Amino acid sequence: MSQPSAAGGNSTAPGRNATAPGGILADPARRPSPRAKLLWALSAALSWVVPILGVGIWALFDTQRRGIQALVFVIVLLAAIFSIVGIPLWRYAVHRWEITDEAVYTRTGWFTQESRVAPITRVQTVDTYRGPLERLLGLATVTVTTASSAGAVHISALALADARDTVAQLTAIAAQHRGDAT
Repeated sequence: MSQPSAAGGNSTAPGRNATAPGGILADPARRPSPRAKLLWALSAALSWVVPILGVGIWALFDTQRRGIQALVFVIVLLAAIFSIVGIPLWRYAVHRWEITDEAVYTRTGWFTQESRVAPITRVQTVDTYRGPLERLLGLATVTVTTASSAGAVHISALALADARDTVAQLTAIAAQHRGDAT
């Protein structure tokens, strides 16, 4: 079992590299499904439909400002390409998760990154969420609700079988740590 360190964190299971150089939490071992990149790209593409249509409608009804319309269109198009292609690749490179007998570890983000450690003894519920795009791609998000003011830990874009296995694993580990999770 892990013991709290002097710094207030938890040590890890034998063989796990607790911290990277500089005292930063080491990378959790597992990645989301490779289909996560497609999920994030499709989500981003859907968010760009309205701005691109807006520029198109503006160009259709206002023929006096073609220069500025072309400039706005190029800016919107470049931003859309970056968010549809670049950001999903970067997110996939950053996102990691891992479950041990002592804790759930996650690292998320692309511009601002967050590393979380949720001790198993604090787990209250484990839920699975599948939105329309996740169902289409055979993915799921596992949400681990803890007795923490930081909120739930989300393990997103897992293959459905991995999500089911993760829920079963967390349920089995949490059952071994009987307590009130507060």
